[in-house]
Amino acid sequence: MTTHRDSAPSHGSPPGESLKSNRLGIAGIVFFVVAAAAPLVGMTGAVPVAIVLGNGAAAPGAYLAVGIVLLVFSVGYSAMSLRVSNTGAFFAYVGRGLGVVPGVGSAFVSLLAYIAIQLAIFGFFGAVAAGQFDARLGIDLSWWVWALLAWALVLGLSIMQVDLGAKLLGVLMLAEVAALGLVAVVVLFQGGGPDGLSPASSFSPAKIFEGGFTGSAGIALAFAFASYIGFEATAIYAEETKDPKRAVPIATYTAVTLIAVLFALTSWAVVSGIGSSNIVEEVANRSAIDGEPLADPAAVLFSVADQYVGSWLGTVMSWLVLTSLFAGLLAFQNSAARYFFSLGRAGVLPRALDRVNKGGAPVAGALTTSAISLVVIVLFVVTDKDPVLNMFFWFSAMAVLAIVLVEILVSAAVIAYFRRTGEDTRPWNTMIAPAISIVGLALGAYLVAARFGLLAGTVAEGVDPTAQTFGLSTLGWFLVLAPFIVFAIGLLVGRIRRGSENADAIADLVS
Repeated sequence: MTTHRDSAPSHGSPPGESLKSNRLGIAGIVFFVVAAAAPLVGMTGAVPVAIVLGNGAAAPGAYLAVGIVLLVFSVGYSAMSLRVSNTGAFFAYVGRGLGVVPGVGSAFVSLLAYIAIQLAIFGFFGAVAAGQFDARLGIDLSWWVWALLAWALVLGLSIMQVDLGAKLLGVLMLAEVAALGLVAVVVLFQGGGPDGLSPASSFSPAKIFEGGFTGSAGIALAFAFASYIGFEATAIYAEETKDPKRAVPIATYTAVTLIAVLFALTSWAVVSGIGSSNIVEEVANRSAIDGEPLADPAAVLFSVADQYVGSWLGTVMSWLVLTSLFAGLLAFQNSAARYFFSLGRAGVLPRALDRVNKGGAPVAGALTTSAISLVVIVLFVVTDKDPVLNMFFWFSAMAVLAIVLVEILVSAAVIAYFRRTGEDTRPWNTMIAPAISIVGLALGAYLVAARFGLLAGTVAEGVDPTAQTFGLSTLGWFLVLAPFIVFAIGLLVGRIRRGSENADAIADLVS
């Protein structure tokens, strides 16, 4: 058995079982990660809800607070990335720190998260595309037709060389970031709207946490945690990266900082442009359809763009939402495919999943991911479930909870690994920051679970989701518990496989 391995077991793998190295630089990883976070989708979907149902003008501060928690998490995460550089990412990190069995359990939860969030985006993409093409071009097709078109394109791109996907995501991400940045710069440089910039209303701790974690602040923070999903994928591309020990930490800090700044500044621009003193009522009105608040949350950002920049930007953004969603689909397809590849190579799942094509892409993992997505899309069509209210809300809320659970395990693994080995004696990197992140992430997990009914639309009958914590329907409880159930299944599989002929392969991946 190999010990203290610096890279994945790809160097000794036969042809067809190794990902292509030196395909991605720091920028390529950042493109994948920011694309997965889909900031334009978060700004048009989650932020207005966080304002109206959460802490109003202080919603930008909630996004900044969560960004700080995830930056602290990144300290220990980056320290561990210097010891592990393979596509197993969290699987390998948890395995090295806490043992093979918890590592397999965390891998199962990560895989659940990536497949779930991709399914959520398929539903949202289909619904948005159906409405957009019908309204703008008169092309009237069902949501599932657009979802299947996206499915085919994503599958095709995911089995090509990874750097080709990175270049496409780079173009889409830059357009998305440029549009959001333009709104923020114009509004903030003009000094805001009727109430000025009023930074204290958005960023003072008293305002951010007003109402407490079980009240309005908890709602805003829960939506903020939901908006950051995908940033942790930097290590997944380590094997395909030039100089991964340098690239992964830099890409992680860059991606988290960029996402946090983008969300905080753009949402602050929205609050300032509309006016902080009357923000809740104004956002509710601007997002209303037939008197129903938040029925069209994207209208809030678009109206600010129209007012301060020009109507052309609102039109451009309405199309960029689609490209943002497509970028997210491709990013999570790549993440899930690489997890299947890693688990296949370790012998946890069938070894056939470790196949790659001539371009070095994990073709078996990509095909498996796409097959699962296709089955679920067809199932939702046959059962006539709504692509947004059901497919998007159910799967996205579950995915957020799953990822936060794995991040907590990673932080615990960092502490355990460095205490045991003494390879890095910096207290902040290996003890203090991971411990703080465990507390912050545990709070995040509680907030997401407690407000799950609001996030997923699974509130029990007769319960007010804005005034109560939990109060879930039977389906809601199943979705909340699903990551924990999958973790338990992963523990069982890990224990069984550890005692099988695959023991050395599994141990090699995390050792």
